[in-house]
Amino acid sequence: MDADAILDRRRLKRRLVFWRVVAALAVMVLIAVGIGKYYTRGEFHVARLSIDGFISEDIERGEAIDDLLEEDKVRAVIVRINSPGGTTAGSEQIYHALRRVAAKKPMVAVISTIGTSGGYIVAIAADHIVAMETSLTGSIGVLFQTAEFTGLLKKLGIAPISLKSSPLKGQPSPLEPLTEESEKALRILLEDSYDWFAGLVRDRREFNPEELKQAADGRVFSGRQAIKLRLIDALGGEREARAWLKDRHGVAIDLPIVDVRWGEQSSLLARTLDTVGGNLFKNERLTLGGLLSVWQP
Repeated sequence: MDADAILDRRRLKRRLVFWRVVAALAVMVLIAVGIGKYYTRGEFHVARLSIDGFISEDIERGEAIDDLLEEDKVRAVIVRINSPGGTTAGSEQIYHALRRVAAKKPMVAVISTIGTSGGYIVAIAADHIVAMETSLTGSIGVLFQTAEFTGLLKKLGIAPISLKSSPLKGQPSPLEPLTEESEKALRILLEDSYDWFAGLVRDRREFNPEELKQAADGRVFSGRQAIKLRLIDALGGEREARAWLKDRHGVAIDLPIVDVRWGEQSSLLARTLDTVGGNLFKNERLTLGGLLSVWQP
């Protein structure tokens, strides 16, 4: 091999080393950015808990909320809601967890686009509720939906067979018509759950019977309507929520906000790559089991 070829190979090798170092530094910067998103420097701050989309039970979310009780650096909590609701049990889980935190730390709820049904259950856990003028809220009630396909099965020549220990077992069923007895049992169940929901609203918003009747008939309301019904306390967004925390509880407006995160018990590297890569490693599933407290247009 002549001298020129040897020199060219050395130059190429130096370039490869240079670009490998650059690539390694770039990855380190991205990892640092990702870590920064999950790392709190121990300074006083306001915690922001975001409740988005369909609400279902989530053990890790509940633990993340409970952890706020032990975090001395958390001066207040903002609950940001953009949800039509979900399972009644899932909303109840968040409600009770937030009430435990609110007993020790100032808490304000901010309804963005929508905070209806189960989303509103979450909101009333806070001591102050803010919503935009055009936000949707309300839809106070409980829903149970099913379908019955016996007519279709008959046309297809299919005869379903059900063996059960008692008439109400497995009711309602898509394979047999809903009986009067089954419908009565379901209505009792719904009324019991509605009484629970309406009771929360009555107690948390301090409604008299007439006010509760107007607010809890299942309708959705805009923020402008909701404030007249006292379903919310103020119009606005996070700015107004911070102002209330300052005026009522002396929480400085310039305190940083740190997002509460959960569902990321995998390694720090996996969570960092998730941040950098745009949530590529998440797999969200919609569960439609149990009673629903959800608004479905």
